[in-house]
Amino acid sequence: MGDTSGTKDTTGAAGAGGMYGADAAEIYEQTHRARGKDFAQEATDVLRLVGEDCGRRSLLDVACGTGNHLEFFAGHFEQVAGVDLSEAMLATARRRLPDGVPLGVADMRSFELDRTYQVITCLFASVGYLDTTDELAAALRCFGRHLAPGGVVAVEPWWFPATFLPGHVAADVVEWDGRTVSRVSHTVRDGDFSRMEVHYLSAEPGAGVRHFTETHRARLFTREEYEEAFRAAGFTPRYHPGVQSGRGLFTATAA
Repeated sequence: MGDTSGTKDTTGAAGAGGMYGADAAEIYEQTHRARGKDFAQEATDVLRLVGEDCGRRSLLDVACGTGNHLEFFAGHFEQVAGVDLSEAMLATARRRLPDGVPLGVADMRSFELDRTYQVITCLFASVGYLDTTDELAAALRCFGRHLAPGGVVAVEPWWFPATFLPGHVAADVVEWDGRTVSRVSHTVRDGDFSRMEVHYLSAEPGAGVRHFTETHRARLFTREEYEEAFRAAGFTPRYHPGVQSGRGLFTATAA
């Protein structure tokens, strides 16, 4: 999300992590839950599509955010871990997750961990913040370096050009702990990207009203571009439509 002093352009993978401060991370949590996002059901769908053949010993959640999906996965795997570009988001995740769950700041295109995992997930369309097919393939190669033999990668895409709805408007009002937040967004097509302008009004009795905005720019990769990037990274992909708020899910194994 953004800071409270102006507009944050979250263009690109680097910007995707730097946009969330401590206050915004909390607003992120509450507004998405109020909008009906069911993290547990999404995680359940991921487990169903990943299957059990790869094992349920270890899972790495890339771009784990505040740990909502990871919290569910922790109940189904012996070991879980998460990485994200935003330290503020990870701070919220640490409060949610059991003690000892490894969480670290990392870029999905280039992180280096000294172990592998049976399952690697990247959800909530976080790969949309990657600007090019080369960056997408680089991220998938990075996932591949951390995937155990026989493991599975699960990636939620952003909207495809054919399924994107330009001009979409969303509005929500959320109340918790004495705070009221209204969120209004408008999304348009910008070449090969979507561009979503989000405005927030946050009101508290002791703090008054604050206004801040965000600009989210996400790449509208085609389904074919995703599949080509998976193959370039050494994977055999499969696309599952209908899940993850209608965006679908890619699962992939080593070719």
